[in-house]
Amino acid sequence: MQSCSHSNKQFTCKVTEPEAFQATTTLNIFTDPIVCNNTEYGTGRMGDKATTMCAEGLKGYKSAVCLESTVWKLVEDFCIVTKINELLIDSVDLKEEEIQTFTTNLSKAVKEEEQEITKSSATISAIVNILHIIASVSVDVSDGVMQNILNTVDVIIGDDAKDSWDFLNTNQIQNSSSELLGSFETISDKINGNVALHTRRIKLYRTKFNNSFSKELTSNVSINIPDTGLNDIYITTIVFSTLHNVMPSRNSSFEFTDSNSTSNKTKPDNTINAAVLLVKLNETIQNITLSYQKLNTTLELDPQCVFWNFKLFDKVGAWDDEGCEFVSDINYTVICTCNHLTSFSILMSTDIPESILLLDVITYIGVGISMVSLLICLIIEGIVWRALTINSTAFMRHVAIVNTALSLLIADICFIIWASIANNPKDNPNKDYIVPIGRCSAATFFMHFFYLAMFFWMFVSSLLLLYRTVMVFSQMSKWTMLTIGLTVGYVCPLIIAVTTVAATAPDNGYVRQDQVCWLNWMKTKALLALVIPALTIVVFNILVIIVVLYKMLTRRGSGNTVQADEKHALAVILRCVAILTPLFGLTWSLGIGTMVEPKNKRIHIAFAFFNSLQGFFILVFGTLFDSKIRSLVLQRVPALVSASNRTKSTSAGISSLRGLNIICRFWRRRNVYHVSPVPNSSGNTESSMLFTNI
Repeated sequence: MQSCSHSNKQFTCKVTEPEAFQATTTLNIFTDPIVCNNTEYGTGRMGDKATTMCAEGLKGYKSAVCLESTVWKLVEDFCIVTKINELLIDSVDLKEEEIQTFTTNLSKAVKEEEQEITKSSATISAIVNILHIIASVSVDVSDGVMQNILNTVDVIIGDDAKDSWDFLNTNQIQNSSSELLGSFETISDKINGNVALHTRRIKLYRTKFNNSFSKELTSNVSINIPDTGLNDIYITTIVFSTLHNVMPSRNSSFEFTDSNSTSNKTKPDNTINAAVLLVKLNETIQNITLSYQKLNTTLELDPQCVFWNFKLFDKVGAWDDEGCEFVSDINYTVICTCNHLTSFSILMSTDIPESILLLDVITYIGVGISMVSLLICLIIEGIVWRALTINSTAFMRHVAIVNTALSLLIADICFIIWASIANNPKDNPNKDYIVPIGRCSAATFFMHFFYLAMFFWMFVSSLLLLYRTVMVFSQMSKWTMLTIGLTVGYVCPLIIAVTTVAATAPDNGYVRQDQVCWLNWMKTKALLALVIPALTIVVFNILVIIVVLYKMLTRRGSGNTVQADEKHALAVILRCVAILTPLFGLTWSLGIGTMVEPKNKRIHIAFAFFNSLQGFFILVFGTLFDSKIRSLVLQRVPALVSASNRTKSTSAGISSLRGLNIICRFWRRRNVYHVSPVPNSSGNTESSMLFTNI
């Protein structure tokens, strides 16, 4: 007798008779449709994983996942050609004296099994492992051994092997393509004498040179190293014409996805659009020029000059442009300059923004407006300084705003100097100008220092506001406040700027050496020496605003011993900090956005707009919003104009004053004034007016 129960398409059956025997079996009944079906993996529903043994002549197994597109996608491949698997086992105990025979056998086996090998990613990976062992075991690499290695690699980098390499390049832990290139770098160090070898897809050249070296390595690649001052130096060059089939095109901004994900990107939106050149020289070279012929002339976006950085992504590797600069792109020939020797190529990016004219327009117009605004701000502060710096709070409020404006003005001037350095071709009229590191470093230092000073003087304003709000009965002299302000406003940013130079300059990591003259990011993260202090001050100022507002609300209705002038100064400081802090915080947060999303045009435009108008914001919210400043300016300007018009005709003077009277009436309507005559000590018939804002 059997009893069965049904629940959620699961059936559990239990045998109860005879009583001596009992067994339970659970059956899963699936109703999902079959979407994948082929002779290799069989049938499967979406998301199913199937494993199968390898075909004849291969050892191991492989697995695939059924996709919604009704195909089985390979996710694991451990099928190795039997002959290569045997050689892989033999290579574990490989000795130096056995390398010649071993590489001959390897080259022969690869040639015989070429069709199977190019279709097997596991076999290609095994060959790369074998080459890595050969590179580590070898002491001296003879011409015969090197020719066998080239013959072996020539097979696995052809067009037929591209799909296998695409699969291998999704591996986030071990990258066979990077390991292959690394093995060649190691082997090239162990070649002796002059060598010239080639295969269908690889050309190796090793020779000695004195002082300079220039050669057309292939019809598509040439190299020039001028005036090194080095003699009897060997240089090894290896040109791989089809390594674009092998190397992934990811750069330093690429993000891996799950290797088993159906959306995994085997390559980002970039294309390796030239032969890959490996240059090995056992000396440090600061100037090397490389010329490449494009493989695909239909790609019209700006090329990038890059090298393979083995250290990126936990030593998985990626293309990096640090130390390499694009020079020109004429007649499908790209010229690059680099200050180090490694594997170079051109990385054609399909989503790096082209030069945006709007960015230049916003930047230069905005910086012009900013500088004019800051000059007006400083002139106005000079006009009203003596009248408004009576008490210590007002004194420090104006000291802070003057130094904030002055710091930003000097930083803007440094920006203009930086732009002239970066774009001035007079020292090198025959080709695109290379940014001089010395002058670039000086301009970058002063920009860094004065941008930091601007933020630290805002920090001084918030400290003053906090001090006068929390410590109501405490009194500090003007000169004590000034000393503290100067220390915080200038000494602190100077320490940060100098420390940044000391920590990064010895390894040439202080400034970028390509495209722009600014703090380095890719190599040393020196840019954080500006970003971290600036955003920390922004956060602190926001907290101060919250504390001050809380104190003001809790004290409402209680006795207030603060004088009217000092209360006015505190109100202006609070308004200034409360408005400028979010504006500056937004500006530099957008700057971080350009670091995180360097190809987003909208973020670049927004950052350029807000950053270039910081001076205008300081003029408006730091100066013109102060009613006392407006009052004094309206008082002084008519008097100055009147004095200048005394030498002119009476009718002209009356006409000028009528225009000023219109302006004065406008400001009076905006602010209600008590007007009282002030005795004129000079005895003139003219009268002075003292404007007092209610």
